Amino acid sequence: MNRDQNINYMKTRKTHTCYGMGIGIMVLDDAYPGFPGDVRNASAWGFPIQYQIAKGVDNYTLVWEQDKTPCRQPILDAAKALEDMGCRAIAAECGYFAYFQKDVAEYVDIPVFMSSLLQVPFIQQTIGPKKSVGIICAQKRFLTDTHLENAGIDLNSNFHIAGAQDEYGCPQFDTLWDHEKRPEIPESYYDESEKDMIRIAKEFKEKHPDIGAIMLECTGMQPFARAIQRELDLPIFSWGTLLDYAYSAVVHRDYYGHI
Repeated sequence: MNRDQNINYMKTRKTHTCYGMGIGIMVLDDAYPGFPGDVRNASAWGFPIQYQIAKGVDNYTLVWEQDKTPCRQPILDAAKALEDMGCRAIAAECGYFAYFQKDVAEYVDIPVFMSSLLQVPFIQQTIGPKKSVGIICAQKRFLTDTHLENAGIDLNSNFHIAGAQDEYGCPQFDTLWDHEKRPEIPESYYDESEKDMIRIAKEFKEKHPDIGAIMLECTGMQPFARAIQRELDLPIFSWGTLLDYAYSAVVHRDYYGHI
């Protein structure tokens, strides 16, 4: 069989210009690299990825600036462009895009996954009320109650937050995302990043023994999720688990087996 025999007829879907699409991901208007597993690196994903830059929205304006109003329209424009192209769902490359989850979901007609933080209420249900979700973000000082609430997180529920850069120290992330510290050409080493992430996760768990699962909020952390899991023997959630779930929901697979 050289083609899917179930595909015998086609017609235009809404006003979409492209077909066979997967997840549309809006990325920051910021030049820095990502290891395979980072959302801005397309090479490691097992489904089609389409990128759209949110023009003028960089790491500083989205994360550092207190007034995020200027980010709203470029983000909505990027979402609409991805939808019009034919993407089945929309995601973003940074956990701090959670600030605009409700805005984007209201603006387009396809499912929206603006932050890995959307998984937190789900994780809480899976680990029970006596355990907490350990959220590791890039910089804790910038993760506000608005981000959490817009991702559906109850502020009075069981979770702890750790800032990899501003609390525990992660120089390899500073050279990518900290506009005050990174070099003119952002750079990072994988091995050093992995060591830092393992150390951070272990210290975080020691500080909060009730942690029953880890949620990696940052787009650049999931390349190290498996290494963290080997050390902590806990469920690890990330952008990777979110995007896999998102794609499985909007492009459902067939099942083949036997009885």
